Order: sequence, then structure tokens, then C-alpha cells
Amino acid sequence: MKRVIIGLSGGVDSSVAAYLLKQQGYEVIGLFMKNWHDDSVTISNECPWLDDSNDAMLVADKLGIPFQTVDLSEQYKERIVDYMFNEYEKGRTPNPDVLCNREIKFDVFMKIALDLGADYVATGHYCRKGTIEKDGKEVYQLLAGVDGNKDQSYFLCQLSQEQLAKSLFPIGELTKPEVRAIAAEQDLVTADKKDSQGLCFIGKVKLPDFLQQQLKPKEGEIVEIPKDVAIFSETEPNFDSEEEKLKYLSRKIQYSKSQGKVVGKHQGAHYFTKGQRKGLAVGGTVEPLFVIDTDVEENIIYTGQGKSHPGLLKKALFVSNDELHWVREDLVLKTDETMTVKARIRYRQPLESATLHKVEGGMYVAFENYQSAITEGQFVAWYLNDELVGSGVIS
Repeated sequence: MKRVIIGLSGGVDSSVAAYLLKQQGYEVIGLFMKNWHDDSVTISNECPWLDDSNDAMLVADKLGIPFQTVDLSEQYKERIVDYMFNEYEKGRTPNPDVLCNREIKFDVFMKIALDLGADYVATGHYCRKGTIEKDGKEVYQLLAGVDGNKDQSYFLCQLSQEQLAKSLFPIGELTKPEVRAIAAEQDLVTADKKDSQGLCFIGKVKLPDFLQQQLKPKEGEIVEIPKDVAIFSETEPNFDSEEEKLKYLSRKIQYSKSQGKVVGKHQGAHYFTKGQRKGLAVGGTVEPLFVIDTDVEENIIYTGQGKSHPGLLKKALFVSNDELHWVREDLVLKTDETMTVKARIRYRQPLESATLHKVEGGMYVAFENYQSAITEGQFVAWYLNDELVGSGVIS
């Protein structure tokens, strides 16, 4: 019997994943990750991880599998929380869920599991793993989950071949309603439990409140940039090369206060992110205001009216070499090579047609259509059909 250690989070997905593994004849062990107990940073008055670990224990008990809790809070603080603060201070917007999978679940947690003699690590993610033979070698594929509404392949976009080799995703072939139905049939305590909205394995976190406890508030101005400002109607210059054009299309527009008008105050530019609409507390505009850029040096938030404001829209982005990652190492592009893909820049976004252009210093992702709020620090992931083949941090 192959031994599988599953990350039991106290949610319905991992509960059903554990049940299915047991049905498939694996020796299953449930492990709950405790990722937080720093009371100096109060996250919320509730203590969700206690309830979650309790639910995970009840599920393990019901399924008749061994269960224990591992404390990874030190590594979590170091690798996720400190990184997030650092990114926010730089005016970038990190994605903690992608990082948690790369750094915690499929690294720290996986090492613990392998030390406990596990052949595989399993999670309750809605995605699938494929295996193909190429040049006499086994190559692992990260495939989208069957439930298009729940597909979580994007969150795993930083996984490597080594990590995939040791991973199992038991519910990837199922839809959410099917998963809930199995949990109800098996009388699992998590059958009707709502999906968690917080940071992975920590629970309810109000990110701005959490950050504000560490990043000191600093009053600054909210500036509205009109749609018809000259910077948006420049005629595109002539380019000597495709790379020059891509550099132009993905450039960061530099705004200044003189281009617009001050419409309000804020408590710190580093609390805001591109495309954000809530929390500006500025009324009286015809269309709602959206953040089109933040300047953390000058502590200014630049905004524009409406979803179609030109400050929100771009057709290309850049990923530098050191933040470029290929799940499929056999498909890595060499300088000057291109690849036609489907790509997304955030979790719930439908896949968009794009072309990858590899250049000396990194890679451009050029979209067929305009994308809204391409945000530095977030991840872009690219797919061939339903296979996620690579990703990178938007720079």
C-alpha cells in the first residue's frame, strides 16, 4: 500500500479527497497545518484554526485514519507574511495563495510528509495531474479541474516537476456539488461547511487591517486622472523591433498630480491595489472611481472613472528571468522564440488568447485583447489547452 499524507484543512474538499484516497486503497494519514499563532498581530477575534483543526480531526476519526497537527507558523511568517509586507511596501500586490502552495504546502509540508515515509502528498485542490512520456522520460502535467467554475490550477502555477511527481489531486475530476454530495453520503461533519475565504490554512484575515498593524498609516492624496488627458491619446511611435513595441505596450505610465485633480484623502498608498474600487470613499463622480496606479514613494493614489478608463487597460506585460517559472521544463522558450497560449492574470479570469515572446532579460506576454488592471506582483499563468505550462510574477 502506498502511503499518502493529505493536508486536511477542516474543509469539505480535503475531507472528500481523504475519503476517495482511502477508497482507492491508499494508506492515508491526515495532517493539519497550523500556520499562525502570533497574537501580536490580531487577525480577527474568532479563532478559526481551532474550529478547522477540530473539524479535520472529526473527519479523520470518521474515516478511521491517523491524524496529527504540524506547526508551520514560523515558516509561514518568514516565507509568506514577511514577503507580503515587503511587496506591499514596494507598492506591489502579492498573491498569498500561490505563495502558500509553492512555499508551504508543496515544500515545507511536503518535506515533512516525505520524512514520515509518504509516497505522495494530497490536497483538496480542483485540478488534475497528467503523466506523459517524452524522450523516454516521464513528464508531469498540471491540468485544469473538470469543474470550470472551481478550477484551481492557477493557484498551483509555481509547482515544479519534482513537486508534481509526489502530488495527488483526488477531487480534480469532480464538480463542487458532487464533492458536497459525497461528503453528505459519508456523513462527514464538513458536508455543508462554507468555503473559507481567508488566507490558506489561517482563516479569516482582513488583509488591509492586518497590514495596517504593520505598515503605519500615512495620509496622502487621491488624484483623479481624466480619460482625455494627453498621455492616453499619444500616437504610437514607429518601432525598429518587436521587442521595442512590446516594451512600449507593457510600459508603466508615469502620472503626476498636475495631470488631474485632488478628489480625496487616503491613509496609505500601500494599502491599495490597481483596479480596486472599494475603500476610496470618494463620492460625487458620474462613474465609480477605480485605482489606476499607486505611488508609494510620493504616497499618492491615482484614480480614474469607470471600468473602461484607459489607465486600467493594457495589452502586454513583462516577467523578468528570475521570476519566470515553467511547470513544463521541456517547453522552455529560448531567446527570440514565441509561443501562442491562453493566459490569465488572476484566479477567476476566463483564459485569454496571448503570445509569449522570450527576450534576453525575460519574457513578454502580449494579449490579443486589452486586459484590465495588470498588477505588479501578481502572477500571470499560461496554458496550452487545459494544461498550465508556466507562470511568472508580473514586473
